[in-house]
Amino acid sequence: MKILYTYIMIPLILSCSSSELVENWKNPEIDTFEAQKVLVVGITSDVKGRNIFEKKLTTSLQKNGVLAIKSLDFFDNSFTTSPKSGKELLAMESKLIAAGFDAILISKIVGEEDRVSVVQAYKNMDKTFGSFREDYYKNQRIYYEDNYYENYTVYLAETSLYCICSEKDRELIWKGSIEITEPDNVAKAVGDYVKVLIWGLREQQLLIIEEKQDEDIDL
Repeated sequence: MKILYTYIMIPLILSCSSSELVENWKNPEIDTFEAQKVLVVGITSDVKGRNIFEKKLTTSLQKNGVLAIKSLDFFDNSFTTSPKSGKELLAMESKLIAAGFDAILISKIVGEEDRVSVVQAYKNMDKTFGSFREDYYKNQRIYYEDNYYENYTVYLAETSLYCICSEKDRELIWKGSIEITEPDNVAKAVGDYVKVLIWGLREQQLLIIEEKQDEDIDL
């Protein structure tokens, strides 16, 4: 029987955040998912950036009671320097299971897009102009001001959570797409990305499980 996945759109805009969760989906057959040990993998050729990301994410997961290990601390130094066959990756999965891992959290940049915004338009987003005169007056600078428009690049990153609990349960549990709007500021971009990711996992009751407290009832 083919497993159907449910797409859930969640608009999340954190104040002063460079990251936004724009889409995520979860296997509908899974309510909650806890892991004994999670491998955090950041796929990038930038070793320094990978280390910063994996360290930040593992630290955040550990603060939330999740045993997480960086791939940089588990993979051999030569593992990412050459392509791996399906057989080699299967062997790596078996090695992970033998080491006590039952989940993998893997993140990567999947695309980028150049965008243009009207700087003043954002300031007027919640304003309704009462007349043509007012609208024109507020926006006429578009004609002659070169810096009226702002160019920026948006990177689309994707994080996927896989279960490697057993042979038949090795499957995709959850996937989230996150837009990054300030990639040049690595520290801020990583910090914001991790915050959004942790929020998404907690909301979906994956890895980070918050117990619901029973309310006291006065009789």
